[in-house]
Order: sequence, then structure tokens, then C-alpha cells
Amino acid sequence: MQMNAGAREGRGDMLLFLHADTRLPPGADALVLNSSTWGRFDVQIEGRHPLLRVVACAMNLRSRLTGIATGDQAMFVRRAVFPGFPEIPLMEDIALSRALKKIDSPSCLRERVVTSGRRWEAHGVLRTIFLMWRLRLLYFFGVSPETLARKYGQ
Repeated sequence: MQMNAGAREGRGDMLLFLHADTRLPPGADALVLNSSTWGRFDVQIEGRHPLLRVVACAMNLRSRLTGIATGDQAMFVRRAVFPGFPEIPLMEDIALSRALKKIDSPSCLRERVVTSGRRWEAHGVLRTIFLMWRLRLLYFFGVSPETLARKYGQ
């Protein structure tokens, strides 16, 4: 709901959705404005755990192969084609990506946003990896986002 409210208030032709704990690379505005209909940045996860670099590489590769972007990657979309985020408690970024893929392929910008690894480190990197993949798999098989949100919060 918050992202849709922000989109309604925004005045530009391009919308960019950025997590509070994520920083854009220098020149991000020009990169986004010169992109296609929609897309995302590669991500770097900030933190001490050595696996965070592997997680970021895997996220970037997965996104390139599937055309699915996640919120950590600073998604952007032209206002003219933005259908709105579905108002579901989890997986809204994946649902939006699926809808936008029907319109155009995403721009996968190699410049990196830097996002916090705090949650990964606090909950355990391996544990978080398994949780995220489990949630995505359940979503793929039709488990409701409300059920997934409860599992995510456990």
C-alpha cells in the first residue's frame, strides 16, 4: 500500500522503489531514465559475513535468468505502464515483475545498489537463504501471500 501511495504522489515519468536500507549508485537517475520500460539494479549486500557476496551474485544471476526483480534491487518502472503493486503482504515485487514481463523485458542494470545485510546476519545467512527459497517455492505452488507472510515473520 505504501509503494502505491508513493507512486500516486510522485510526479515523474519514471517511478523508482527503494528500500530504506538501500543506497543507489552514483548517476542512478540517468541510468534509470535511459532504460527501457522497467527494470532493476544489480545488488551488493553490505555486511561482514563472507556468504553475503555469494548471495548477492546469486540474486543478480537469478534475476537476469528469470526476469524477476525483488525490492532489494531498487525496481523502476515507467508510470505509463505501472499497474500498481498488488496489495498483498509478501511477494508483491515478484507479482509486479510477472505482470511487467508481459509488457517488456526488464533492464538489468549492472551498476549496484548497496543494501544492508543486517537482517541476513541477524537471522543467519544460510537460514535466511533457505527461508527465502522456501517462500518463493511455496508462492510458485500457489500458497497465499498471507500464509507466506506469517512464515516469513516466524
